[in-house]
Amino acid sequence: MRLLIELLVSGLLLFGSGFVLVGAIGLARFPDFYTRLHGPTKATTLGVGGLLVASAVYFSINEAGLSLHELLITIFLFMTAPVSAHLLAKAARHLRVTHANGTRLPPDD
Repeated sequence: MRLLIELLVSGLLLFGSGFVLVGAIGLARFPDFYTRLHGPTKATTLGVGGLLVASAVYFSINEAGLSLHELLITIFLFMTAPVSAHLLAKAARHLRVTHANGTRLPPDD
């Protein structure tokens, strides 16, 4: 049983760190502000969620009771990341931030 839980935690850590790495690479490599928003808001959010679930599983098994701190952080992260990305994109559109030639933007409101 112990080995199964350690494998689960290890798998979640690898899953989460892989997505965090992909998000960081996307943030560094994408050509403009609008496409760079996708790195931290999509892949990195999922990666940090995986890391937090791994932490919750590990500490719930090794401590006296259920670890709710990680669950609350995960819920907060998944609620705030899309909202903050949307607000950043709207502010960039309002300020007329330039974009790369291949980036398609919706028409101005």
